[in-house]
Formats: sequence, structure tokens, C-alpha cells
Amino acid sequence: MNRGFNPSIDPARRRQLRSWAPGEKPWLLQNKEGANLLDLASNDYLGLSRHPNLRSAAETALMSDGLGAGGSRLVSGTRPRHLELERSLASWLGRDQVLLFPSGFQANIAAVSALCDRHSTVLADRLIHHSLLVGVRTSGARLQRFAHNDLENLEQRLIQLGQPTVPPLVITESLFSMEGTSPPLEAMASLCSRYGARLMVDEAHALGVLGAEGRGLSYGLRHPITMVSGTFGKAFGSGGAFLACDADMGDHLLQSSGAFRYTTALAPPLVAGAQAALKLIQTNPSWGPTLVARAGRWRDALQQLGWPRPAGNGPILPLIVGTDQAALDQQTALEKAGLLSVAIRPPTVPEGTARLRLVLRRDLPEGTLQRLLTALNPA
Repeated sequence: MNRGFNPSIDPARRRQLRSWAPGEKPWLLQNKEGANLLDLASNDYLGLSRHPNLRSAAETALMSDGLGAGGSRLVSGTRPRHLELERSLASWLGRDQVLLFPSGFQANIAAVSALCDRHSTVLADRLIHHSLLVGVRTSGARLQRFAHNDLENLEQRLIQLGQPTVPPLVITESLFSMEGTSPPLEAMASLCSRYGARLMVDEAHALGVLGAEGRGLSYGLRHPITMVSGTFGKAFGSGGAFLACDADMGDHLLQSSGAFRYTTALAPPLVAGAQAALKLIQTNPSWGPTLVARAGRWRDALQQLGWPRPAGNGPILPLIVGTDQAALDQQTALEKAGLLSVAIRPPTVPEGTARLRLVLRRDLPEGTLQRLLTALNPA
């Protein structure tokens, strides 16, 4: 089968790579023509990727440990800083054990594969990240998908399962990356407990911003949450990911997870950067609430301008425009106004819901909202 160029793809849906150079300020990105655009697209929620503390920590690790780890964690790749970050995260999150992974995609595949097999049933939110769906397929588990953040629909499916031999696994995210929404996690955990289900929560986009002091929305909830995944490539401004769990599950991952055992360890400079980010987040607990409050003001202003109020309350604000081309046209209009917000189109989002995905950063300069409102309503 020829899997090369597919001319049947609608031009408005065809993906293209674009490169961006860092601008003079952390919140600016420069396109190939040299124009500086205000970054309303990246997941650098706290503006830490170019923070001097992270850059200094990464440089120190680079000089002392080298660029790469040179081996897997069970061979020669584990450095003292890997263990230090794992211990720090476990303590901060109130979990027994944390294991680091090179990417969030890899961590999610490892998590689902460790929790499920061909005898298992997974009940997943209809809008979970693709990496989690790949994990389900890898595990061989049976997949059912419940309506987005709909506990009534989830309960109906749990009831239909009866009393399976293997407890089902429910998978959700604490902050959905394209919707900006969050599930009622406490109620979901209670529902899972009632029906003997396990719960996995992907905290990739909430960690560092939402929950008590940025610990995510699953913080403080233990049973039946069996696994929490998180990443360093978003609010932490670094790279890599982790899984947090109890001691038994941690040992199970260590002994049997190919995604952990057979990959080169996370690069030491990225580990150092994540550790520096964690310290900053811990010493600045107001960062998350301040960003959420600002996001609320943006939602109010967009609604007053006539846009449907973006769902949720975190730093992700989707503006649904409908067709692929309409989303691309809005993206182009914003870029002409010096603002970068990327058009998100199917299959990333459901058909008919192409959108601009506006993302707030903590360090956006004053006046950004007014620039956005003017660009969205030029008349």
C-alpha cells in the first residue's frame, strides 16, 4: 500500500510544518519572514521554558552529566538527578513512586499497558488524547468511550459491565487540551469506587497550573486513582514526562514495562530543567490561580464580543468556528495582527468543530487581550 502523498486530503485539512525562532522576549516567536508574533499557541503556560533558572540548571547538568544519558534506566542511564526528581515529585504529589519517561506519549502507552490486558475493559472519555488510545490498542483491552465529562453516561456503562472478573479501567484527563474543560474528578472517583473500577488521570495540561498549589486536580484523591501521568513539556517548560502511582504498581512498571525499560533515560539537562521548574512552582503558589483568574477575564471579554464563552476555566480557550477553512482564515487574520494562535482541525477535534486554540501564558504583556479583541473584531 502506498502511504505517501495523498492528493485526496482537503487542502484546508492538509498539515504543514512551520518553524519558529525565539523572539526577543519569551512570549514572542519569530516566523521565517522575521516577524515577531505574540505566542498564544504554545503550552508554556507559566513561561518557564526560557526562565533563567531553568536555563542555568540545564547548562550545569550539560557540563557535568553530558547531553544524553547514554543508556536505559536499568543499564547505565540513571543519574542521581533522575532519582532526586522522582523523589521530589512523589512527595509533592502525595504518591508512593514516580518514574520518569522521555515523552508523555510514551508514558501514557506504558501506563495503559501496565494497567490492562486483553481481559480488561477500558471506559475512556470520548475526547482523551491519542496516546491513551494507542495505549489501549497496545494492551489489547476492549474499549468503550463515554460522552465527554458525562458521569451519567459513564455510570450507565459501568452498570452494563456488571461484575467483570477484571476491574474496568476508567481513563480521563484533568484538563482536556483542545476543549479547555475538566471533569468533576472527585465525583468520578466516587463513582469508580462504587462500581469497583480503577481510574487513570492524565494531568499533562493541568500540572503546575490547576489544583492545590499546581499539583493537578487529582491531588488529594487516592483510591481508586491507580495512575497519574504528567509531563514536563508544558507548564514545567522542559521536556519528558512521568507516571505517579503506588509502590506495587511502580515495581510492576519497573519489572515489566518495555516502554520504561527499553528506552534511553531522559536527558540530564531536561531532568535538571524540570527540577528547577518544580522549585519555582513550589515557591510561587499564586502563579496558577493568577493565570486562571486572567483566563476568566479573557472568557468574559470574548463572550461580550459575541463569541460563545470558551468552556472551562483554565488557560486553554477554544474559539469554535466550525469549518476548517474558517479556522485557517481566523489564524491568518490574527497573524497579520501579530498574534499566533493555530487553527485546530479534525481529526484532532470532532468534525464541524474546527477552532482557534487560544492559550494564555503567565508572562503575556498587558494589552494582549485588547489586541486580540481588536483582531477578532476589526470592524
